[in-house]
Amino acid sequence: MFSWKKLFGAEKQAVESAQPPTPPNATRPIDQSADAFLRREAVFDRQNHLAGHLFCLQQASLLADAPSELQRQVDARLLAILVSSNEAWNTQLAFIPIGSAVLDHMVIERLPSHNLILLVQLAADTVDADILGKHLLRLRERGIGLGLYRQPRHPLYGLAAQYANFGAIDVPKCEANVVREFSAAFRAAESAFPTHLFAGNIETNDEHRLCLQWHFDYFQGPFASTTPPRPESAQSDPHKVQLLHLLRLVQGDAENAEIAEAMKQDPLLTFRILRYLNSPLLGLNHRIDSLGQALIILGRQRLTRWLSVLLFSVREPNFADWMLVESALTRGRLMEVLANEVMPDQVHDPLFLTGIFSCLDRLLRRPMSEIIDSLPIAEEIRQALLERRGPYAPLLAVAQASEAFDVERMQSTAAAAGIAPDSVNRALLAATAWASEVTEHWE
Repeated sequence: MFSWKKLFGAEKQAVESAQPPTPPNATRPIDQSADAFLRREAVFDRQNHLAGHLFCLQQASLLADAPSELQRQVDARLLAILVSSNEAWNTQLAFIPIGSAVLDHMVIERLPSHNLILLVQLAADTVDADILGKHLLRLRERGIGLGLYRQPRHPLYGLAAQYANFGAIDVPKCEANVVREFSAAFRAAESAFPTHLFAGNIETNDEHRLCLQWHFDYFQGPFASTTPPRPESAQSDPHKVQLLHLLRLVQGDAENAEIAEAMKQDPLLTFRILRYLNSPLLGLNHRIDSLGQALIILGRQRLTRWLSVLLFSVREPNFADWMLVESALTRGRLMEVLANEVMPDQVHDPLFLTGIFSCLDRLLRRPMSEIIDSLPIAEEIRQALLERRGPYAPLLAVAQASEAFDVERMQSTAAAAGIAPDSVNRALLAATAWASEVTEHWE
């Protein structure tokens, strides 16, 4: 019979305490009076595809030295932000790190179970086995995924592990043999639930390879943003070259017939455009069967939008590609959603294009000024991208700050744009859900 004690790891390697791992940049206690901005980090699967996101607060999520009551307040704020929007997770997974002290909070009952995985840290003062077991069983019965961080010295770790279908580990805090032993023990454990392994805070590609070798299923951490991009330039991709040409035609004075003829020169591109336009994302009432029909029904503004989205599509993306796609799509949609609040009487497609185009220099590996000069775009977009001024610049600053994991920058950019933190959080959730839907339709 397998012993849950094996999950504790070898005694000589049991150097972790029962305290939670410290997330990146968590160097000071959370100021409960500070604005609560959401932080979203990419989670990848074994095929290097974007599988979902980990959500926490910008200030921190789990503090190594936080009292249980403070941790409970922080976790309750995070969960309240997430339940305020039904778009927190969509077609992808949402991983939510929380402490066990919040498991009895009423906000837990408001969480949807679809695609949700709670990654639980056992608080040091969690001692009542019956109460803990009830909470965990209730979550499992609701269909919520339940993850458990490795905490060898906690007296209730073995009990909690029996309810978990995700085993989680803070990779940089463990020796390589501890990672291996944890993987072997968790996969061998007798459990009523299918088991998965989550590797958190991975810092290097070597750590990622170790976790991949030892059968981990999901991977999160700064390693993804440090992965070098592919050596080939996007300018060498004939589809992207053609898309840029089409953007110039659509944004310029070309006739519809000229645009349709240019599209027909690339049958694969034509297929992909028509597939996009007929996807549920646009919600059109009639099927579009020809490029000429697409131009008439959509108009040039909407077609420009979807050509811009297609420009960032990648067939076999690596981590760097996914991070670029995340930035472009999320920035565009986030700016568009925020514009509904601060610019309700304006057309919002230019805001979307501003966010998308803000990543063109990274995609094409050319100076932004050179790219913008080659595209006939609105002066407001040009001002925001090249000079950081004009009506679109404040929202672009918010969109860029949301990727920086810097709460002070989030506070200053949101204040300059006249947007409340709750509005930024809801927009980020909506943009995340939308971006996951878009990439679902790529090969």
